[in-house]
This record gives sequence, structure tokens and C-alpha cells, in this order.
Amino acid sequence: MAEILPPNMLNERPQTPAGLLSNREKDRLIERGFLGLYRWYTARSQETRNWNPDRSFDWKALSRDLPPEIVTVTQGFFAVEQYAPDFTSSLLNLVRRSHGRSHFQLRWGSEEEKHADAWENAVLFSGKRTPQWIAEYKERLKSQTWELPFPDAIHNLVYTVFQERATQLNYLNMMKIAQGKSDKPHLANFSDPVLAKVAQTIAVDEAAHYNFFLEGVRMYLYYYPQRTLEAIKNVIGQFSMPASTLVPDWKEFSETVYRAGIYGPRDFNRDVMQVAFRNLGIESRKALEEGIKKTREVPDFEGYNHQSTAIFDTFDYGMVEGDVKRLHIKIQDYEKEIGFDTVDPTEFVKNPALPGTNSD
Repeated sequence: MAEILPPNMLNERPQTPAGLLSNREKDRLIERGFLGLYRWYTARSQETRNWNPDRSFDWKALSRDLPPEIVTVTQGFFAVEQYAPDFTSSLLNLVRRSHGRSHFQLRWGSEEEKHADAWENAVLFSGKRTPQWIAEYKERLKSQTWELPFPDAIHNLVYTVFQERATQLNYLNMMKIAQGKSDKPHLANFSDPVLAKVAQTIAVDEAAHYNFFLEGVRMYLYYYPQRTLEAIKNVIGQFSMPASTLVPDWKEFSETVYRAGIYGPRDFNRDVMQVAFRNLGIESRKALEEGIKKTREVPDFEGYNHQSTAIFDTFDYGMVEGDVKRLHIKIQDYEKEIGFDTVDPTEFVKNPALPGTNSD
């Protein structure tokens, strides 16, 4: 199976039958979509989420009497975010020849860096960890390097969709606890407005990241449905949160997160996997696995772009097409504001492999 890579990384492709898009053309369309999405995202990020980890929160007002469980969770968030340079550089190197994706990773990294600084401030101003302890802990964390969970671009793109949604959920549930809304007896009387604002602010960023990566997966799902669905199946079959094997006290952290009602296996199935599936038009994990198995039983003519229609029973292809069209409308509206539409417009091109179209 060929890798899905930016167009200028492609090898020569077999000749494509008339009436179908070549793989090179599909990759060009996806690349253009990423470039337009990156431009739109950056403008919106600067306009609506330009906060500062030091000045945007009243750190002097943070409680100096946080419950031990909250300190453990906050420290865990801080620890994971310390690997932001590794997350950024590894993903950047993987897609460095794609303008839209590589430049977005730089933007993404700058936003993740703020998360790391904000959670470090939370640990520091809690008074439960000394500056010397924090410095030594960071050295211990950075003595190890985070590596990509998958070797290719499409699997890592899919992984980030589920990872960003899971991270957003962690922070949203932390926000609720800090707002005094916990249903756990040992946290029922706790609240802290500063910590609530930190968690909420970062969760909004994570939602924006999730939506960017989701749009990217939708484009791949539209033009490369079978390969993308197989990548989704592979990712959810071995999903774990980033840095889980690197943070030295991960077991205590994950158990505390679970007991606090912030995140656990049930949350992943219900509020991460199922949410992402709905956004991608996939009915369920079972439907995904059965659909892929059914498709594999059909003779494959890869290299000539013949597409079995069996794969289209696995997910709502019409919904995905509608979402990709709406993405392009959003990009086109932005390009009209700037003037790109008159010199280098992004255009939506229908996939003629869609069942019911003239693809023979």
C-alpha cells in the first residue's frame, strides 16, 4: 500500500483510467486544502485566542491549599506538556515538505508551548512544589525523548484527532472540578477560579486543534476512503495518551485522573472515540472493522484506482463530502477577504469515485 504524502514527495504513479482522479491530483487537492485551512486557522487563532500564560491569569490568587489529588493532576498535565518540543519537531519533520501542514505544526507548537508554561505556573504558584523541585523534575522529563507513535503521515494525523479530543476532555473535566461542580465526595467542596480559567482557556485551544486535524482526516477520508479507514482502525486499536511511557509517575497520575472523574476508558469510548466517529460519519467501531473486512474480500486493483463500493457502506460518505465542501467554502470566503481568490484560489474538486457517479 502506498503512503499518503504531500505531492512533492510522491514517486511516479501508474497511469490512471480516464474519469478518475490520479493519486497525484488527490494529493495536490489535499495539500491545497491544508494550505487554505492553515491560513484561515492562523488568522482566527490570532484574533480570538491570543492569550499569555503569565499575564492572562491572576496567579497570585491561586489557592495555596489545593487538594493533593488536584496537585497530582496539575503536575501530570505539566509533565505531558513538557514534551511539546518533541511533539512539534517530530510531526514537523514528518510533513516538512507540505506547506500547510508544516507551517500549522509551527503554529500548533507555539500554542502547546503556552500550555506547558501555564501548567508549570499552576504547579509553581500552588506552593506544593519548590522551584528547585520543578527544575529537577523537568530535567528528568527531558532526559527522554518522545517519538512518533506511527511511522507514516496518515496514521499520525488520525492519532492527533483522538489525542486532541482526549486532551480537551481532560481539561474540560478539570475545569468543572475547579468550578466546584465535581460529583466526587473527596472533591465536592473544592473550587478555584484561577485553575478553572486555566483549564478552560487551554481546552478551547485543544478544541481548535482537534477541529484542524479533523478537517484534515475528512479530506483524506474523502479522497482515500479505504486507506484512511484502515488507519483509523489501526490507531484506535493501540491508542494511548502521549508520554504515558515517559512520565515517571504516570501510574499515580492516571489513577488519580480516573478517581477524580476526569478521564478513563469509558470516557475514551463515549466522549472521544464515539464523538470522533460521529464527526467522521462512522457508525461504530464494529461497523468500521466489519466494513474493512468486507472490502478486503473484494479483489483489489490498486495502481489503477479501481475502488470497491463495499467500503462506502462503512461510513456516511455523503456526510463527509458535505463537510469537505463546507471546509472549502470557509477557505474560499477567507481567500476573498485577502484577495487570494483572484490570484491563486483554492477549489473543491469532486471525487468521481463516489458511488453513483460516472467513474468507469
